[in-house]
Amino acid sequence: MRMLISFTALFLSVALLQLSSGGVGPLDALTGLNAGFSTAEVGFLGSAHFFGFFIGCWWAPRLMGDVGHSRAYASFTAMGAIGLAAHVLTQDPLIWALFRVATGVCVAGCYTVIEAWLQAKVTNETRGRAMGSYRIVDVCASLVAQFMIGALATVETYIAYNLLTILCCASLLPLAVTKIEQPITPRATRLRPGLAWACSPLGVAAVLVAALSSASFRMVGPVYGQEVGLTPDQIGYFLATYVAGGAIAQYPMGWLADKYDRRWVMIGLSVAAVLACVVTVVASGNGANSVYLAAVFFGCTTFPIYSVATAHAHDFATTEQRVELSAAMMFFYAVGAIAAPYGTAQLIDSFGPSSLFYALSAGHVLLIVFGLRRMRVRATPDARTAYVYAPRTSFFIGRLLRRSRERGP
Repeated sequence: MRMLISFTALFLSVALLQLSSGGVGPLDALTGLNAGFSTAEVGFLGSAHFFGFFIGCWWAPRLMGDVGHSRAYASFTAMGAIGLAAHVLTQDPLIWALFRVATGVCVAGCYTVIEAWLQAKVTNETRGRAMGSYRIVDVCASLVAQFMIGALATVETYIAYNLLTILCCASLLPLAVTKIEQPITPRATRLRPGLAWACSPLGVAAVLVAALSSASFRMVGPVYGQEVGLTPDQIGYFLATYVAGGAIAQYPMGWLADKYDRRWVMIGLSVAAVLACVVTVVASGNGANSVYLAAVFFGCTTFPIYSVATAHAHDFATTEQRVELSAAMMFFYAVGAIAAPYGTAQLIDSFGPSSLFYALSAGHVLLIVFGLRRMRVRATPDARTAYVYAPRTSFFIGRLLRRSRERGP
């Protein structure tokens, strides 16, 4: 309990940040469509967000080294607040894309600072509970953010963006007034994308497909929802059930990934994901409840792939490589997430809403084929790392998870 109390400020900042950042993507999509943006332009906003996210992941450790944790967090929060508040000044999609780069930098930068702070304060005895609490806070806040979408979409645009701006600014307060001493600034993680490919080409491919699924669904999902007749509040439930399905699946998928060959688990998830795509397309004509159930199924099958892929890659890494490998896997996720929303939005523009799930299913089919091919190249190692639910938050998350991976199943 003392541990949780000592981290209250950090967890409260995470919750407020997630409430703000989790709502801006769907709100941009719905507001942009109402303002006459094309589907491709809405997708470009999602890609811009992840471009900013990548910049923030790379820049944050260096800024912390120059100005310290609190000032870095304040700087990133200011960028996010400016990006949110400035939406009401224009309705140019290209200018909005610049604002989304700013909010992406904010999200990655703030998470990096918080995770660096957590890493410095946890001990081997408290690490498991701290990370468990951190994940619960993050997922619950993400769910609430999706439920907020219906309310935000029904008020005046300036009110909606002002509310998100207020939440973003409020995330600064817990860290600004906390009495917890700032930790020593950590050394920036070296980014070596080639390390991930050297350890596991299949892991890299799976992370790219995970990015295709997650980034497309979360950034272009509101467009799909509107195209199939969902109201704004129903779109919020649609996205929330996806997040809930992904969270529910973590434990059983982790058990399977520790007990059986992780390549078969990834292939099985992708087979189920293809089925989930078919179910989602069919469900679109059977009412909102059918769409929600399909979203749960889709979340269960696609959300855990990133964690299974990173666990598989870590099976081939040494202890000294773990932090850099985690950053490299995050790099490939960011690359996939930058490309996915714009590409899938273009497909919806050209071929209709169902093409979103045709594209996602095609990605998973390719992963199945590549996975089967890789199984003929080499065997999985006998000694494996423990499965860890790996949040896709910053390049720094690998430091928090490193010791958890050392404990094999």
